[in-house]
Amino acid sequence: MTDQTVSPSALTDPDWWRSAVVYQVYPRSFADGDGDGTGDLVGITEHLEHLVRLGVDAVWISPWYPSPLYDGGYDVADYCDIDPRFGTLAQADTLVARAHALGLRVIIDLVPNHCSIEHERFRAALAAGPGSPERDWFIFRDGRGPGGDEPPNNWPAQFGGSAWERVVGPDGRPEQWYLHLFAPEQPDWNWTHPGVSAMFDDILRFWFDRGIDGFRIDVADSCAKDMSLPDLPAGTSRHDKYPGHPFYDRPELEAIHRRWRAVADEYVDSAQGPRVFVSEAYLGPITRLAKYTVKGRLHTTFNFDALLTEWAYDSQRAMIDATLAGYSGVGAPSTWVLGNHDQPRVVSRYGLPVTGAPFIPGEGLGQRADKGQALTADLALGRRRARAAALLELALPGGAYVYQGDELGLEEIDLPVEVLQDPIWERSGHTVKGRDGCRVPIPWSGERPPYGFSPPLAHAEPWLPQPDSWADRTAAAQTGDPDSFLELYRAALAVRRHHRALGDGRLHWDPAAPEGVLGFHRDPHFTCWVNFSDVTVRVPADVEVLVSSDPLDDGLLGPDQAVWWQRTR
Repeated sequence: MTDQTVSPSALTDPDWWRSAVVYQVYPRSFADGDGDGTGDLVGITEHLEHLVRLGVDAVWISPWYPSPLYDGGYDVADYCDIDPRFGTLAQADTLVARAHALGLRVIIDLVPNHCSIEHERFRAALAAGPGSPERDWFIFRDGRGPGGDEPPNNWPAQFGGSAWERVVGPDGRPEQWYLHLFAPEQPDWNWTHPGVSAMFDDILRFWFDRGIDGFRIDVADSCAKDMSLPDLPAGTSRHDKYPGHPFYDRPELEAIHRRWRAVADEYVDSAQGPRVFVSEAYLGPITRLAKYTVKGRLHTTFNFDALLTEWAYDSQRAMIDATLAGYSGVGAPSTWVLGNHDQPRVVSRYGLPVTGAPFIPGEGLGQRADKGQALTADLALGRRRARAAALLELALPGGAYVYQGDELGLEEIDLPVEVLQDPIWERSGHTVKGRDGCRVPIPWSGERPPYGFSPPLAHAEPWLPQPDSWADRTAAAQTGDPDSFLELYRAALAVRRHHRALGDGRLHWDPAAPEGVLGFHRDPHFTCWVNFSDVTVRVPADVEVLVSSDPLDDGLLGPDQAVWWQRTR
């Protein structure tokens, strides 16, 4: 096996972001260093060697800012500090320095659409009252109807209910409403206010000066609004982001993105290499989203079509073709993603009768599958497909993201309702459990919970309960087992790091691939086959197998399996 360690000299590569494999850490659930049942920065720092041995290039840490955690940290109370439950700024500095010493870059979240009701500027806005300059930082409006008792318009919140919350004044009487596209505890910033833009410039510089290598931009398509606040057309779904939408993908976004890029480019000449952005935006078609990565705007954007597309030959090939064409048209790399903290675990999704949405050539994704079925999965089937999907993702041109625990083959957990913390549970009227099932603390070692998540003598339970069935899913149990998820990821990432064909670049479809097998070549001398058919196919005899998602029986590739190979002559 090739050496999987990362040389710190890789930190000077100006194009690192075009091919990077980035590991997402959800800090509450990665590793608990102080024994209080909540993951923290000490825990992350102590487990960075896991990421080095895995073979990734960078770590993305979900929000670590002070927050009341109404939405898992995406309700930020202070953008320039660390939540005390996670640690301190000094510990963040130690984490970044240690990551850099190991050759790992560090990306953190920027949450620019909204903040927390506990942010000092929102508290000042509430105290100052209607018509005050303090309220101009947010989007306050009088209500409609008699006494202003109705919201200013019909915009829905993504977590359910109205996107407007009414303020109660000091005298106990209702007054204005404020906009929140997500939970009521997350008021939206007013990006037409010059102070908001200047504040976020300062936030970017604060973290870049501390050595941060880049930012993942939360809901990067939603900061700008049509400030006339028109109603949405009747029957519009909260997921419908049609062209001309009053609060999604507005033309004013481009100036915001370019301003952020200008700040990042101030740091381009540092010895650390360029500081970069990756956009989170569930937006289609691909050509529309690719515009976010034109020169001078953001560097990359997540390809959620890869995450949401059904596990089927025609849809996967059409999605890959459309993705590569869309991003090559603007000179940006594709960025592939299979899972994250907002979606059911890939193992569970791929074990469903409906594995995602069909991808239609020339149109994009069809109707999205119902997330509610994710807990009725055939996990053996899901794991087989998830292993193959990992090889497909890591073989495609561009960069890739790995959500913590996916390298262990973890499944979605059906949590009891009394422990749920995701605001979706309450905002849906207790009809949708939300995202906590993919946020359960990950297992490191041992035979029973907390599986090494907390120190041995810790008495606090993990903040979300772990199942009793994860003893064979721990990192320790899988290490050294050639058939495990973990060793598959390690082997694939080792090949990817050292094979000249992989990372950024192009692919050519393999016309010799059997029917139902998604096959492509990458130069020099690399081929990936993924078997979407229901029959076994034979891998060519004159090849060297580099990695296979499951052991090949006499050169036979079974259904829902993948293989990387190169010709020996």
